[in-house]
Amino acid sequence: MDDEEKGKQFLKLIDDQNNIQWKIVAKLTSLISSEWNSEELKSELKSLVENHSEITKELNSLDDKGSIL
Repeated sequence: MDDEEKGKQFLKLIDDQNNIQWKIVAKLTSLISSEWNSEELKSELKSLVENHSEITKELNSLDDKGSIL
């Protein structure tokens, strides 16, 4: 993958990661409001955190020489 493709992929992953972060905040807010009693929200939050972790791994793999920025 050339630098331009890496740059585009990097920006897409950052955007995806940002969207997931906002969803995590929303789910946490809802879960706190439910006094931590919603198994559905806990499951959704777990899935979002897993997705965020995968995106972070992808971002790190793009920067194989520490030079993406």
